[in-house]
Amino acid sequence: MHQRDGIRDVVIIGSGPAGYTAALYAARAQLRPLLFGSSIFVGGSLTTTTEVENFPGFPTGVDGPDLMDNMRAQAERFGAEMIDDDIVEVDLTGDIKLLTDSAGTVHRARTVIIATGSGYRKLGLPNEEELSGRGVSWCATCDGFFFRDRDIVVVGGGDTAMEEATFLTRFARSVTIVHRRSTLRASKVMQNRAFADDKITFAFDSEIAEIESDNGMLSGVVLRDTLTGKTRDLDVTGLFIAIGHDPRTELFTGQVDLDDEGHIKAASPSTRTNISGVFAAGDVVDHTYRQAITAAGTGAAAALDAERYLAALADRHTAASAPATA
Repeated sequence: MHQRDGIRDVVIIGSGPAGYTAALYAARAQLRPLLFGSSIFVGGSLTTTTEVENFPGFPTGVDGPDLMDNMRAQAERFGAEMIDDDIVEVDLTGDIKLLTDSAGTVHRARTVIIATGSGYRKLGLPNEEELSGRGVSWCATCDGFFFRDRDIVVVGGGDTAMEEATFLTRFARSVTIVHRRSTLRASKVMQNRAFADDKITFAFDSEIAEIESDNGMLSGVVLRDTLTGKTRDLDVTGLFIAIGHDPRTELFTGQVDLDDEGHIKAASPSTRTNISGVFAAGDVVDHTYRQAITAAGTGAAAALDAERYLAALADRHTAASAPATA
C-alpha cells in the first residue's frame, strides 16, 4: 500500500529535528516514509553544535550529533528509510509528486514533507568553519551558557544581533557589537535595549577582517575600519555571527509559495503549503524561533497532516470505486 505502483505515500526532503521527527511519526503510522537527508547537511545544523542543553529530556545536555543520530535511529526503528543523498529537482504540481535525486533517479510520492531547514549566513573567513563550536557560534540561545565570564563579539546590526547580544550579557563579562555601518538596522526598541546595557559596547563602521586561534580555539579577532581600512586587535574568546539566515528553498521556487525572505508559506496552524499534498516543517518555514524543539514539533505536525491527507485520499478512492446502488 505504501509503495503501490512504485509510488511512496510519504517522501521527506531534509533531515534535522524536523525531518527526523516527521519520519518518526510517519513511520509509526505505518506509512514507511522515505527521507532524503542530503549528502552534505545530514542531520541539519545541530550536527555542528558541540552540546545542546535546552532540548527536553536531557538534564545533563547532549551532543548535537548524538541527538541527531538518536532521532534518526528512532525513526529507522519503526521502518523509516533514510538515503543520504540530495533531491536536485522536483515537480510538485501534480497529484503524484516527482522528485529527482543526484543520480537522476525519479521518485514518485503522494505527499512530500519539506524540511530542508535554513543556513546561517557566514562571514566567509578562512578558519570560520574550523572554529565552529570552538569559540565561533551562530546561536546564542544554543551556546551562550558556555561563554560565562568571557569577552564576546557579536557581528550584525539587526534585531537578531541585538537579541543575541542582550541575551549573551547574562553570561559574558563584556559584549562588543561589530557593525559595518554607522547606524543599526534593528528596531528602535531593540537598539535602546542594547544601548542601555552596561555590558554592551559598539564598534561601528567595522568588520571582522580575521579570526585568530590558539590551539584550535578562538583567541581573538582583527577588526577593520570600513572607512579608513585601519585594523586593530580585539582579545575575545567568543564570536557570535548574527547576520541572518537563508532558508534552503531554492529547489521549490516557482512552485511553493514563499514569503519575502524566502521562507515557505504554511497555512498556520497546519503545515500545508499552497500545493495539495505538500507540507513544510522546521526552519524552512520558521523565521521567528528557529529552535530544535520547535522544529521537531512542526515535523510531527507535518507527518500528522500528511497522514490525514492520505486518509482522505483513501476515503475518496473508496467512495469513487463503490458500486452504485439502485
